[in-house]
Amino acid sequence: MPFRKFGLSPEILRAVQAMNYVTPTPIQEQAIPHILEGMDLLGSAQTGTGKTAAFALPILHRLGAEGKVARGKKAIRSLVLTPTRELAMQIAESFAAYARHTGLRHALVYGGVSQRPQEEALRKGVDILVATPGRLLDLMGQRIIDLSAVEIFVLDEADRMLDMGFILDIRRIIEKLPVRRQTLMFSATMPPDIVRLSDTILRSPVRVAVDPVSAPAEAVEHFLYYVEKPAKVELLKHLLAGEGIRNALVFTRTRHGADRVERFLKRAEIRAEVIHGDKSQGARERALAAFRKGTVRVLVATDIAARGLDIVELSHVINFDLSDEPEAYVHRIGRTGRAGLSGTAISFCSFEERPLLAEIERLMQKHLTVVAVHPFASPARPAAPTPLGADRTQPRHRPYMIPVDATFLSAGRTGSVSAGGASRLSRHAGEEARPTSGPGGRKSGHRDVIPPPRAFRR
Repeated sequence: MPFRKFGLSPEILRAVQAMNYVTPTPIQEQAIPHILEGMDLLGSAQTGTGKTAAFALPILHRLGAEGKVARGKKAIRSLVLTPTRELAMQIAESFAAYARHTGLRHALVYGGVSQRPQEEALRKGVDILVATPGRLLDLMGQRIIDLSAVEIFVLDEADRMLDMGFILDIRRIIEKLPVRRQTLMFSATMPPDIVRLSDTILRSPVRVAVDPVSAPAEAVEHFLYYVEKPAKVELLKHLLAGEGIRNALVFTRTRHGADRVERFLKRAEIRAEVIHGDKSQGARERALAAFRKGTVRVLVATDIAARGLDIVELSHVINFDLSDEPEAYVHRIGRTGRAGLSGTAISFCSFEERPLLAEIERLMQKHLTVVAVHPFASPARPAAPTPLGADRTQPRHRPYMIPVDATFLSAGRTGSVSAGGASRLSRHAGEEARPTSGPGGRKSGHRDVIPPPRAFRR
């Protein structure tokens, strides 16, 4: 089998064969040999390209090499840090599948649920830990997790980490890792902040990029409907009334907006569920499971679901609201058109969202196909075609966001966290899915914001 050429152990190859993996994907072809050699790596790849296997398989091989699989209590030898619970759960599931014959143990820690089962798993000893930043810092502060033996550190979805305001948490975690380690950093997009971040945590890294930076999946068709905000729900109902949409992931900008869309669809007798940061972990898992099984036709979500969700044969992604960040468009539509399959992305654009549309088209260097004839067309004149050659408007610096330079590039900032660092638990515990910035974020002025815990009110 083609995976044999990497020199992976027979136990790992056996698991790969059981999962019917035949040909390595481009990111696997390029990344696995370098990771096996122990080199630091900076990888840029779209979601759905086999990225998890690209780092999980060589990590398992390296940790299991030369009879190093220990019995009894184990130290954490590999840490995988990821921004959201859903993505962490999927990465942990992949490690479980790939490691089933190796004797290596893994554990998963994330907020929003009781930490007791996570504590019990950790006390038994694990080789690989998959974690979200908030809960990881909490358990470190309680001296339940010790990262001093970590050999391989993976920072996954690094751009999303920065978007969600986790940069200080990342810094605190990295300061607790051994200096001598292998670091793997993956990002769907490669903006300047990510490049600067990589310069601070990687040593002579190999760069792997299998797709143009910020490019959309090629197998996805893009359609645009000009429609004003009050008519969006009716247009959504109209589109779902046809048989062309087998299943759809619908993105809204806010949590309240997602709830409103779900209620509207249920009143229209369209099977729908919703996931966002206000839902309990159990409710989110049940909604995802129902959507994957096909018992629910429509899943309404905020950008919490834009990364990492692996939904087999998702036919449509519908942008009910355009995102404030054009890169999020690429992340959203990455849920369809995966693994060589085709998909369709539909975007609703109101008059006030037209500047956001222009930014999306400039980023992708292509125009979305306009569907001009539909029952809920905007009365406003269609926008002029976006000049694709124009430079993108640079986002204004938001004073509450801390730039990478201020945290990673300060001269002389090395070593450990301050003496009180261990006792200062992350403000993000249990809130990994709620971004710091943007509409509905923890620090946004949007009415969708949930008040912070009393201890943090000013």
